[in-house]
Amino acid sequence: MPNDIFLSRRAFAAGLVAGLATLALPRGAMALTVDQARALVDKTVADINSIISSGKGESAMLGDFEKLFARYADVPTIARSALGPAARQASKAQMSGFTKAFQGYISRKYGRRFREFIGGRIEVNDAKALKSYYEVITTAYLSGEAPFEVRWHVSDKAGKSLFFNIIIEGVNMLASERTEIGALLDQRGGDLDRLITDMAKL
Repeated sequence: MPNDIFLSRRAFAAGLVAGLATLALPRGAMALTVDQARALVDKTVADINSIISSGKGESAMLGDFEKLFARYADVPTIARSALGPAARQASKAQMSGFTKAFQGYISRKYGRRFREFIGGRIEVNDAKALKSYYEVITTAYLSGEAPFEVRWHVSDKAGKSLFFNIIIEGVNMLASERTEIGALLDQRGGDLDRLITDMAKL
């Protein structure tokens, strides 16, 4: 079954900046098997294909993408890494609010690109263990673009297999988001509550 990729090289070039931070990697993923990690990525891109070929309007597609993100991604891990050092000072309530706001923000950010990716596909090539998680290696094919590599990092730290990072041609999405969220927080004088409120508009 063909799988359509949801982010093009152009979208990532616009949204991703080379990561400067070393990421804390999930532990305890070795209970996960390589086949399970690979199956997670297969299911993710198959559902993406279903959404972008559904013919729904943008609002409905964004809602579907957020549900997909919540289902297949380790949102708390991604959000905490994106928030960076500020996560250590955040209260439990603030982290909960930021995680929810970040989920919507990241879904809208990439979901709006959906219509650009109809007709593309992503193929799963290989999967391997890397320390405490698995890496699923895929190739993305988009109309008018040279094929490019997409690597998915999958862990079961949350109690089930979920992806917690994507690497596009060596560009680390998670570290890039940390840079961007850090800049947004700095613009608000480090006020996390203000950032959480403002993220609904971003």
